[in-house]
Amino acid sequence: MTTATDTPARHAAPARNGARKVRLRGERSPLASVALHLTLIIASVIAVFPVLWVLLTSLKPAKFATTTDFFRETTLVNYTNLIRDTEFLNWFANSVIISALSTVIGVFVAATTGYAVSRFRFPGKRGLMWTLLITQMFPVAVLIVPIYNIMSSLGLLNQPTGLVITYLTISVPFCAWMMKGFFDTIPREIDESGEVDGLTPFGTFWRLILPLAKPGLAVTAFYSFITAWGEVAYASAFLVGDENLTLAGGLQKFVNQYGAQWGPMTAASVLIAIPAALVFLFAQKHLVTGMSAGAVKG
Repeated sequence: MTTATDTPARHAAPARNGARKVRLRGERSPLASVALHLTLIIASVIAVFPVLWVLLTSLKPAKFATTTDFFRETTLVNYTNLIRDTEFLNWFANSVIISALSTVIGVFVAATTGYAVSRFRFPGKRGLMWTLLITQMFPVAVLIVPIYNIMSSLGLLNQPTGLVITYLTISVPFCAWMMKGFFDTIPREIDESGEVDGLTPFGTFWRLILPLAKPGLAVTAFYSFITAWGEVAYASAFLVGDENLTLAGGLQKFVNQYGAQWGPMTAASVLIAIPAALVFLFAQKHLVTGMSAGAVKG
């Protein structure tokens, strides 16, 4: 005899057995997870392979430079010859000086410009922002000749100062726009509290606003440094003489119409990448925060 309570249970049992598992939002199937991890592994290998190839090539003798015999005769002769027989140390010192000056001056100018545009109203404000934006639209090839003529008339060719000014024309417009967007996210009440305490506008900027703008300053410093550290076109056009070259210009000495000196060139590439990697590691914790904050308003 079938009771009323047995009927729902009898009908519910097949439903439970045949029901498909409901996947939560964000939960992947095993096949999708395997495909995702496989894709990430392949992408990581593709990204790391060129760097690893350069590193291993720098540790090989010249006769094996273009072969895949990476561990046949491991040696540091490429590094010793690079430092002993070339002007690499001078190139390195020139790059450090120019990059450091470009970074410090670029951060200060971009931060003050971004703060002024974010907080104050003054004649020509809109024109200034449009000028900063439009300067980013011109390719390097178009600007080399006019900037070269300007530096020549000022007597700044073959001088670190001329190259620093040139790099500032690249980094400051972009960084000023980014810092302006970052300062827009900082409440104006902080500026008002500084005025109540008797601080000048610059005192408010220096003591109250800048400590809150560390992520944006880190992004600005990183961009300014990388711009100066790895730039090639202006450094090659404005500097002559082995002792005056930067690292980017010095690397071209290892390539001529008859071939390339892969040993010293790869060794120099490895040494050049180390300072850039250190700067990135120092600033990485602020990079994502600074970039996202600077993109909130513009």
